[in-house]
Amino acid sequence: MDLEAEQIFWAVLIFSWIVYLWESYLSSRQRSVYLKHTKVPSALEGVLDQETFEKARLYQIDKSNFGFWSGLYSQIESTIILLLGGLPYLWAKSGQICARYGLGPDYEITQSVVFTVLAMLFSTVTSLPWSVYSTFVIEERHGFNKQTPAFYVKDQIKKFIVMMFIMLPITATLIFIIKAGGEYFFIYAWLFTFVVSLVLITIYADYIAPLFDKFTPLPEGELRTQIENLAASIDFPLKKLFVVEGSKRSSHSNAYFYGFFKNKRIVLFDTLLEDYTPVNKDEDKKEDAADNQQETAVLAVLGHELGHWYLSHTLKNLIISQVNTFLCFLVFGLLINKAVLYQAFGFTSQPTLIGLLIIFQFIFAPYNELLSFCMTVLSRRFEFQADTFAKSMHFAEKLKSALIKLNRDNLGFPLTDWLYSAWHYSHPPLLERLKALEKTE
Repeated sequence: MDLEAEQIFWAVLIFSWIVYLWESYLSSRQRSVYLKHTKVPSALEGVLDQETFEKARLYQIDKSNFGFWSGLYSQIESTIILLLGGLPYLWAKSGQICARYGLGPDYEITQSVVFTVLAMLFSTVTSLPWSVYSTFVIEERHGFNKQTPAFYVKDQIKKFIVMMFIMLPITATLIFIIKAGGEYFFIYAWLFTFVVSLVLITIYADYIAPLFDKFTPLPEGELRTQIENLAASIDFPLKKLFVVEGSKRSSHSNAYFYGFFKNKRIVLFDTLLEDYTPVNKDEDKKEDAADNQQETAVLAVLGHELGHWYLSHTLKNLIISQVNTFLCFLVFGLLINKAVLYQAFGFTSQPTLIGLLIIFQFIFAPYNELLSFCMTVLSRRFEFQADTFAKSMHFAEKLKSALIKLNRDNLGFPLTDWLYSAWHYSHPPLLERLKALEKTE
């Protein structure tokens, strides 16, 4: 390895540790918040009881401690892989497997596919103990995990198969485009990834997500009617309304919409509707009042989500993402033939897939960190705007109640370190959102 290649290698490695230490510092600041604050903040007195506050505090402490050890392991693992030449070793091993079937170095795309499979297998195996501990210890301890070991194993196998089914054709096609695209291959590569992203967004909830969770149409009734009327009031082109049976996996709750142009779908988690029991509406007037409150809370959450559509937040994010992807492919085109980059990571040849890995993951690392922070800032701004939109639809009070309930049900901790929050939280902390909703009133 010549001097320039060695300098590149150590610069990449040192930067990865700088990022790790920075993240660890931020996490320690947030962990100190969990340890220091043991009483419900005055702003939430009357809406958040001390027992729930303490449960959330302990849950977040457990998650923070887990994050420290898993992050340390991940950093050490990646460092060892780089220092011991894990990438060139895996590439050589992929070539050996291809050679067994009479496929030589000319079959670069095939070797790249084998490399991807081996890398995914390695990643799955090394991350599995951490995933098991997170699911069956931390999430189980705090009442969120609903998976049985059999369900979990089946789920992991399906995830791996689906990932391979998606990743391998995309990888092979992208490499072919780069190798055959000539001088302007970066334009064709960007167009390909753009089309793929649109296709995946379109088919994910209809064909991929149902492989893991059950999706059923929301039954006819008052709640469905109110949601349809809410969508119609802002000309949201709602075509389908689903409830996803996420409670078999976790008791966390959420709601989202997806789809392009005039073909939108709304998905509600069944855990979000667990307090809404239409079968009892004619049996008990008290339950009828509770159901009406729950209906309004669901509508308030959807008012926020629809605000993202009305204010074109999804479209803006898509445009930013595609501009960024195009620029990255443009720079990639300028760097792909730089032999020193491959030499820095122990390669004597210049495989296209390895070039993608080195440049997008390692060389672009500083840029990716800056971009991630900027997108976090933008996301928080969008969340405030969506809250304001929901307020304009007369959901301010119900949205505040819904946010408090979601925070309580998911054991979110309402207090945050300002620096940790600014760097990590794509959604503003609960107290900031509540205060902003009060100001808009």
